[in-house]
Order: sequence, then C-alpha cells, then structure tokens
Amino acid sequence: MKILITNDDGFFAEGLQALAAEISKHADVFIVAPSIEQSGISQAITFMRPLNPKPVEDDSDNLIGYTVNGTPADCVKLGLHELCPFKPDLIVSGINNGLNVGVNVCHSGTVGGAFAASMFDVPAISLSVESSDNPLFENVASLAWPTIKRLAEADLPPRTVSNINFPSIVAERNEVTEVLAVPVETNPLGYQFQSGRDPKDKPYFWATNHPAPKPSPFLTDTQAVRQGYVTLSMIAYNPNHNQGNELLATMFASEPSEHHKS
Repeated sequence: MKILITNDDGFFAEGLQALAAEISKHADVFIVAPSIEQSGISQAITFMRPLNPKPVEDDSDNLIGYTVNGTPADCVKLGLHELCPFKPDLIVSGINNGLNVGVNVCHSGTVGGAFAASMFDVPAISLSVESSDNPLFENVASLAWPTIKRLAEADLPPRTVSNINFPSIVAERNEVTEVLAVPVETNPLGYQFQSGRDPKDKPYFWATNHPAPKPSPFLTDTQAVRQGYVTLSMIAYNPNHNQGNELLATMFASEPSEHHKS
C-alpha cells in the first residue's frame, strides 16, 4: 500500500511525524505538508503567488517528502500531480491536535486536505485527537492504524472522506473498545465573540467556541466523542443539492421565455 500524508499543523508537527512513523511500518509513505500552521483554512488554495516546495530528507539522505509554502489543499494537489514518487492508494491528513467534529469539518484545514484528495477520486482519511497538554500522538497513530487499513481496503463511495476523531481518554487508555460510526453534527456552534479594545485602543472581536451546538435528537459525532467513543463519519465532496436542483428545474421550465414566444 502507498500512502501520501499531509496535515494543517505543518510538516514537522508531532502529530504528523507520529502518524508517518506508524504508517511506515505497514506501507510506503511520502509526506507533502505545509511549512507553517494552516489551521482553519478549509480547502483554500494558493494562486496569487507561486508555491515553492522544499525537499526534506531523513538521516540517511533519503527523500521523505516536501514542505510547501501553501495550504493543505495545495499540498495534496502538488503531491498527487507533481511531487509524490508514486500514485497513492490513500491520502491521510493528520494527526490534528484538536477534534474536527460537527460543523468544524467545514473549516478544518485537516479535513480540507482530505477533501482535496477526494476531488481527484483518491480515498481520503482525516484524523484528529482531542486537544490536550499531552495529546499522545504515538498512541493515537498506533490505535488508528487498524481502522485506516480497514478503510483503505474497503470499497467506499467515490469522493468521500472518512473523518476519524479520538477523545483524549482513549489516547490515555491506549485502547480502543469501539469505533462508533455516526453522522456529523450540523447544528451551529461558536457564533459568539469576545469583544474588547487592543493596546492601541482599537475595538476587536475574537471568535470563541461558544455556545456549544444544540444536541440533535439522534447520536452525532460531537455527542459520541464526549461520551468517550472514537468516532467515524463519512462526509462527501458534492456541491450539488439534488432535490434543490430538481425544484429549480421545475420552477424555471414551466413556461418559455418571452423572446421565444411567437
């Protein structure tokens, strides 16, 4: 198996390095990741300036990947089409220091990198762990590998991302008792701001994570991870709303336009 790894915390982030070390025990690995942190950047791309990949070698002078002055999506596109020495069977983005559950999947650079892979029909996984002073990335990488392998070998729907989240208690216990497949919470969160004035007396607003999303009547990723489960959610790259398109087609196909009338 051949796997391309990226993230949004940067090439030398502990989470990525732990993930690469674990996966390299089981598969061929190549890394293309941002040179600096790119959190919260979703699927943003760079097109107003050039990208300058810089090679990274291991202690034996073997090329192990590239740092890129761009976003996770930039890294995936460059990796797939220019830099990776092999055609990857899978792209894994992570390990992110902080959960990517609920509507945060729309903002996450970690998930954004995986989405970039799915656009090109490459199976993709995003992997995150609950933020803490000691995230225990090595434990998460080791515990996540069986799930990563199982997903890589499955016949999954095209243009999808498998989003995995580890609560910190599982990393500390170093044992997975159950991986719970649940939908992503879609209720909004974090729309409140803290306000104040900066040292130059200019007003500012600073985004918070409050309020928490209202719980759905069914179990979602945000609820399950709070209960201590490793969560697995499938999200899809599809900007079309089929029911909405059918409605529009019905609305605007009822009568010919005026200039077509005789």
